[in-house]
Amino acid sequence: MDKRWQLSNLMTPHIPAGVWNAIDYERLAPQHMDAGRLAYVAGGCGWDRTVAANCAAFAAWAIVPRLLRDVRGGHTRLTLGGLDLPHPLLLAPVAHQRLAHSEAEVATARAAQATGTCLVASTLSSCTLEAIAGAAGPARWFQLYLQPEREHTLALLRRAEAAGYRAIVLTLDASIQLASRSALQAGFVMPADCTPANLAAYPPPAPPVLGADDSRIFQGAMRHAPTWDDLRWLLGETRLPVWIKGVMHSDDARALQAAGAAGLIVSNHGGRSLDGAPASLHRLPAVRAAVGEGYPVLLDGGVRSGADAFKALALGADAVLIGRLQMYALAVAGALGVAHMVQLLTEELHACMAQAGCAQLCDITPNCLTPQPPC
Repeated sequence: MDKRWQLSNLMTPHIPAGVWNAIDYERLAPQHMDAGRLAYVAGGCGWDRTVAANCAAFAAWAIVPRLLRDVRGGHTRLTLGGLDLPHPLLLAPVAHQRLAHSEAEVATARAAQATGTCLVASTLSSCTLEAIAGAAGPARWFQLYLQPEREHTLALLRRAEAAGYRAIVLTLDASIQLASRSALQAGFVMPADCTPANLAAYPPPAPPVLGADDSRIFQGAMRHAPTWDDLRWLLGETRLPVWIKGVMHSDDARALQAAGAAGLIVSNHGGRSLDGAPASLHRLPAVRAAVGEGYPVLLDGGVRSGADAFKALALGADAVLIGRLQMYALAVAGALGVAHMVQLLTEELHACMAQAGCAQLCDITPNCLTPQPPC
């Protein structure tokens, strides 16, 4: 049996009835998560406008079927960041996965290992990066938040290197994360057991002492925000490739490419940073144009189907990251659910490619899409 689909080895309950497509895990999640946790996972910040925009952006495009194309040798294999992968779907760094399942990121890592999927483990994981690495396959990256003290950032970096992570994903767009009104209305409070295990040894910084004219934002929340000096320091401290997550502007993309970033992830942090920011998919073509062909660009935000993944690839992404859908599948059926969700997404992508006449990922181009007028 193909190692990717050895789902029977995952010690989890069962796939519930009614899961026909990957997005069905989102439909079933309310049966497995209480209202507060679901509101937190599903929401972003503010009025959740950007969360909605991320999903809606894919509806602006339609896939054009093609005829008489021989796709019998078709596949979705690719090489990304030195990794040989069976498909262009990565599991995004999602924090606090114990909100969805008691085994948290360890269950997700087991699903990644079973399906050959590259796992990006979050700094804010419920499990330590070492425990996650022990359950994951060789395709694993570590998502890093710069800490207020450089020695703590360096400690996380060295731990990730020692645990065999193959790349660092530096998130730069989350210095401020405002609450989602939907989560506030649901009365969500982070449970006591959902603490960032990776940061347990590093004490949080003292709260700022603000003067009468100081801003809670500028002099408060932003006092430890990353700068170009921090990026240059980090790049000099590791031999691992460093990807940058949170890129939305073409000028930033060019500057990060010139600075030595291994690749970029077009992302608005799932709508959790700036409510009203444009959809990631809408910014993807501009970022691709800014860095040119051949430079790695990934997309994060709003992918709920293989068709969504196809559209992102057509508009310039080399691969896509799966975030909330990962959490929904984890809540519904643990490790088995996440692995099954990846399998469904991959098969949905295969179906789109076959009908669009694309035997390989390199065949997916902008010519495969046409604008879709609103219904």
